[in-house]
Amino acid sequence: MKLLRSLWLGWTLIILSQDVSGQINDQKEVLWLFHKKFEWLKNHQFDSLRWMLDDNLMYIHSNGWVETKADVIDDLKTGKLVYRKVDIMEASVRLYENTAIVTGKGAFAGVNSGAEFSLNLLFTEVYIKKGGRWLLASRHANRLP
Repeated sequence: MKLLRSLWLGWTLIILSQDVSGQINDQKEVLWLFHKKFEWLKNHQFDSLRWMLDDNLMYIHSNGWVETKADVIDDLKTGKLVYRKVDIMEASVRLYENTAIVTGKGAFAGVNSGAEFSLNLLFTEVYIKKGGRWLLASRHANRLP
C-alpha cells in the first residue's frame, strides 16, 4: 500500500511539475510575442503582424476607435497610423488553458491621421492558442489618469 501511495505521489508530482513548466513556457512565449508585436508595429513588419493577429481580431484604441486585423495592417501600410515610440512600463500574463491575458501600462507616441499623439495607456490584450501558436484576439486600451 505504501509503495502504491509513493508511486501515485511521485507520478502526481511529475505531472504537476510538467504542467507548471508548460505554463511558464507559455507565459514567456506570450510576453515575447507581446513585445515583438510593438517592434513589428513600429517597423512596419506586416507579414509578422499578419502571422500573430487572429482573423477575428478586435483592436480597440483608447479613443474608442475599433480596428479589425485587416484595418490594422491597412492603416499601418497607408501611414494612417504610425507608431514612433512604445515604452512598456509593466506587463504581466495570466493563463487560462488556451487563453492568455496580458495587462499592463505603457507610453505610446506616433501619428494618427496626420495628428501627433503621445499617450500613457493601461491595456488588456487577449491571446488564444490555435494550431499550437498564440494569436492576438483582442486588445483594449484606456488612457491613464
